Amino acid sequence: MPIIKSAKKRVRVAKRQSTENTRTKKTLRSAIKSFQAALSTNKNVDAAQNEVQSALDTAVKKGVISKNKAARKKSQFNSAAKDTSGGKRAATKKTAKPAVKKPTAKKTPAKKPVAKKPAAKKSTTK
Repeated sequence: MPIIKSAKKRVRVAKRQSTENTRTKKTLRSAIKSFQAALSTNKNVDAAQNEVQSALDTAVKKGVISKNKAARKKSQFNSAAKDTSGGKRAATKKTAKPAVKKPTAKKTPAKKPVAKKPAAKKSTTK
């Protein structure tokens, strides 16, 4: 056991943080398992995917996992959800037609008037 007061506090803080990190990891793992179960049964995939993404964001915010790992996992889960839906998601999205641009007449910008040069002073030296 530490003797110094600050070292004792670090032990308490580390224990508390460890408990919180364990809780966050457990929540993330359970969300991933429920998402994988939803993929296998093909029911409530969207809700499970939202839960996983929320758990990933929380883990990143608390510093349990890195931002890049969370982005990679989100991408993997998103592609897995699209693959199992059998194209259902693609059919529900509305594809917007590109807007037709009307030809516009080009306007030339108005030129600025030329500034007058000040008159040169005549020297009066003889």
